Amino acid sequence: MSEANGKFRVVGTRPIRHDGMDKVTGRASFGADFSLPGMLWGRVLRSPHAHARIVSIDVSEALALEGVKAVATAADLPEPEPGDGPTNFQHLSRNILAREKVLYHGHAVAAVAATSAALAEQALEKIRVAYEPLPVVLDVMEAMGDGAPILHEALRTRGVEEDSGPTNVAARVAFERGDLEAGFGEADVVVERSYRTQTVHQGYIEPHAALARTGSDGQSVLWCCTQGPFMVRAYCANVLGLDVSQLKVVPSEIGGCFGGKTTVYLEPLAVLLSRKAGRPVKLVMSREEVFRATGPASATHIHVKLGARRDGHLTAASARLCYEAGAFPGSPFQAGAMTIFAPYQLENFFIESFDVVCNKPKVAAYRAPGAPQAAFALESALDELAQKLEVDPIDLRLANAVQEGTQAPYGPRFKRIGMRECLEAARAHPHYRAPLGPNQGRGVAVGFWFNAGMSSTAEVHLNEDGTAVVVTGNPDIGGSRASMAIMAAEELGIDVMRVRPVVADTESVGYCDSTGGSRVTFATGMAVIQAARQVVQQLRERAARTWGCEVEQVAYVDGRCVPAEGSGLSEEPLPVGEIARRAGRTGGPSAARRASRRAASARALACTSATWR
Repeated sequence: MSEANGKFRVVGTRPIRHDGMDKVTGRASFGADFSLPGMLWGRVLRSPHAHARIVSIDVSEALALEGVKAVATAADLPEPEPGDGPTNFQHLSRNILAREKVLYHGHAVAAVAATSAALAEQALEKIRVAYEPLPVVLDVMEAMGDGAPILHEALRTRGVEEDSGPTNVAARVAFERGDLEAGFGEADVVVERSYRTQTVHQGYIEPHAALARTGSDGQSVLWCCTQGPFMVRAYCANVLGLDVSQLKVVPSEIGGCFGGKTTVYLEPLAVLLSRKAGRPVKLVMSREEVFRATGPASATHIHVKLGARRDGHLTAASARLCYEAGAFPGSPFQAGAMTIFAPYQLENFFIESFDVVCNKPKVAAYRAPGAPQAAFALESALDELAQKLEVDPIDLRLANAVQEGTQAPYGPRFKRIGMRECLEAARAHPHYRAPLGPNQGRGVAVGFWFNAGMSSTAEVHLNEDGTAVVVTGNPDIGGSRASMAIMAAEELGIDVMRVRPVVADTESVGYCDSTGGSRVTFATGMAVIQAARQVVQQLRERAARTWGCEVEQVAYVDGRCVPAEGSGLSEEPLPVGEIARRAGRTGGPSAARRASRRAASARALACTSATWR
């Protein structure tokens, strides 16, 4: 990167956020802010039952209402292939519109588009659905029990050798090492506890919203609040049986997500209704719909057993984690299994984790999905172990902390990892030794997460006045516009406010994976850096043409092309604005696009200590 006197010029500063003014003044456009001429209003009919067979759906009365332009049910959706990736598109399609059964209270059954919101609501009342109610299961442990109501008759447990038969247990994963029985035999103290966590919704301020328009050529444009426009395009195209080239997705500003907007709910319905009606269609969820029909974090039941010697050394650990997936498989059960013991060195352990369906909304990501529930259980057990051993809870964790070279329970060996330093910093803080009042306590906990890499594309191009534009496809959910501009400004050697960061639609930039997994500043930022360096190389080439020399004789420092040390040139520096102004005579505009696929970034560990009354 461009540096001056060994220090960054822009990285590490705190400029005014490029999108800040529009957001604080209310000018920013969020999902529900978009409207189009001739727009219809969409509404969704939702199931009053948590589990029921759909006997019939009659939409004729709704369609007969003057002003109702389209009605959609699952019969209007093709049956997609399951897919060979992490997303099962058959399940996704059935979550968007129920087919054979409704599987939770609020499951979408039909959607309408009408000339007013009130008329759309009236049309919902005219749709006749005959249900055959079925037994309901709402708890993960009940769903795993014998005789539990079965949600999916064809579901079998993935990850076990024997045929499970019809089951609510969609998958099992296990990790183990060493001799568990011998490890517990060495222990002087054993703690064994069970913990439950409840369903928790992300609670983002902005409800889901989508507006779709379809042209006479069959091309659809979709505006929506999402963490990933390319994800929305792929999911909608698959569910609707379209080519991705038939759909353009424009991400709006996003009013909160926390992982909850990494899938689709209304988006395919908006496109489907617009294609049926031939007019733009807008759908916005109510707050009730958000809670009834969008994915929360999993409820869990986690059983933990820990054994330790008197000196605090952990001799053995076991965990059994059961995660609610909601109506369809796909809870973060594997992440829970991978993270629960990851902060600690263990010679003997056994972990098994289960993905379990029940009659609740399909779960979605919520901040390091799966890891907080696992950390809560383990760290609670560690605190009790520390009490029994009569040792400081941080000292217990330090005695077992992972370090460089430690093999994680899920396989890889850690590279440089700062858990010990983190714990020591917390222990050394004055607050940790501050006296507690009569009704106060102090808690300590450690958390672990992976951080993602994945695929990103970025463009950097110069305007004719030397200002720059940075284009990516990642919605800004926490300041990534600023981080992209900062990195581009660092490389280009210009003021960060002369860089315009843009979040583009799916036709205006190359493919980008979704914003999530703590990946954007790292992974998309790397593409920005590489593109900016290409632009710098182009600027050196332009300067070389201007000076009539070889490009190796030109250096780039602080936003200017200057003679390289030892080049023998005596030319005056060329500022980036001057080079851009002459671009038409020296090789054309300076612009670059880079696409990258990054492996996961360094694993992250965190320690927190809190005092409460």
